[in-house]
Amino acid sequence: MTVTLITGANKGIGFAAAKQLLRRGHTVYLGARDVERGEKAAAELGARFVQLDVTDDASVGSALATIDAAEGRLDVLVNNAGVLGSEALDGPTALRVFDTNAVGIVRVTEAALPLLRKSSNPTVVTVSSSAGSFWAVTNPDRPEFGLPLALYSASKAAATMLTVQYAKAQPGIKFNAVEPGTTATDMTAAFGIGRSPEESAETVVRLATLDVDGPTGTFSDEIGELPW
Repeated sequence: MTVTLITGANKGIGFAAAKQLLRRGHTVYLGARDVERGEKAAAELGARFVQLDVTDDASVGSALATIDAAEGRLDVLVNNAGVLGSEALDGPTALRVFDTNAVGIVRVTEAALPLLRKSSNPTVVTVSSSAGSFWAVTNPDRPEFGLPLALYSASKAAATMLTVQYAKAQPGIKFNAVEPGTTATDMTAAFGIGRSPEESAETVVRLATLDVDGPTGTFSDEIGELPW
């Protein structure tokens, strides 16, 4: 069975992606910072829970060690955990947003690489955003044009770049970033916009189930590759 880890998966797109991948026969490890919420979500889905705070090296290392002990490999990593950071534009908020949305990707990916290298079809999907695309935020026809989220946008630009750089540095592993579409989650509740997490998760799942010869180093939505 395909072994998959999804970070920040106790709700929203991560939860929906876990549900869809379980239906496809994956063994899904649901990573969440909060133990109570994570265990509840995993039990609801029939997934396996690992406590995983992407801002904490020890937590990340422990989560991957648990998967290693149980499975001996990791086939799919979905870097989904993220924060909006809309409360303030200042140094402490910037550090928190980048620590979660960008540095967290490095922490988890670096810890996961030894297990991914043991897979016959290793795949990494990063849930990024067109809010971090220069093309999108300067295009008046795009919803990102009027989005007042400087820190979120900048951190997602970093997430997409990390994806491309990892794809170049690790040619044996597929790395792709996804724009999941404007989604109604707890994170976007203040804006009152977006489609269902289930619909947005479909693009994540498509990239998480690529064949061995699938693309790498891309940024795409449900229609196809995007400029950024």
